[in-house]
Amino acid sequence: MVETEAIANRQSSKPIPPEERLIVALDIPNTKQAKELVEHLGDSVSFYKLGLELFMAGGYFELVEWLRERGKRVFVDLKFFDVPETVASAVRQLRQYGADFATVHGNDSMLKAAAGEKNGTKILAVTVLTSLDQGDMEDLGFEADINKIVLSRARRALEVGCDGVISSGLEAQDLRKSLGENFLIITPGIRPGSNQRIDDQKRTVDVEDAFHKGADYIVVGRPIRDADDPKAAAEDVQARIRSLFAADGGSARSVITPSAVNYRGG
Repeated sequence: MVETEAIANRQSSKPIPPEERLIVALDIPNTKQAKELVEHLGDSVSFYKLGLELFMAGGYFELVEWLRERGKRVFVDLKFFDVPETVASAVRQLRQYGADFATVHGNDSMLKAAAGEKNGTKILAVTVLTSLDQGDMEDLGFEADINKIVLSRARRALEVGCDGVISSGLEAQDLRKSLGENFLIITPGIRPGSNQRIDDQKRTVDVEDAFHKGADYIVVGRPIRDADDPKAAAEDVQARIRSLFAADGGSARSVITPSAVNYRGG
């Protein structure tokens, strides 16, 4: 019990380069604009998430290849949900593109099917979307509280072979306490510093809190994409991450003051 309590109170000690712990969500209308943003961000970002908007816009996998050619890591966030055989086939097809992460949003059999075909791609189980709160879950027919639902889904995902989970920072500490360190936690819904705009994200934390609670990676979209200067916003987040993962062996001790970067997005 003492050991799990310690785990729950320290940030990730996995050997992940600090600059790769920031994943920028390319929630952009088309690949042209996505490439322009990537080029503007330059070396300040090395990991990108591509979701449904770009998938429907066309040129999705050409963009994946374009990013890979430039040395970027890629997170395919399509939240596969279908009969297990189809999910397995989709993950198998994904192999040719060299994606680093892919999401599945389904039951145990779907998750197991995806995990069985991953071959280098980390399979991440979606627990509860960060745009949902307790009231939303009750509307969907779930009576248990969100923490219990997230923990249950995460435990089952790991049991069937998934590499990690998508979870808000609000549940990350409980996940670490209950399930240990040997899995990935990717946390969206990040609001750097004073950026607390009201929008569709309901379960949010800031950069420091996410990592203090045990996240391995954070996903940031609008606070970077919609900032007056996206590159400055990305560099500010990276500075926060470097401060947390300075040469202290992975323990979080220093917290920096929010910079003057003007974040617009949420």
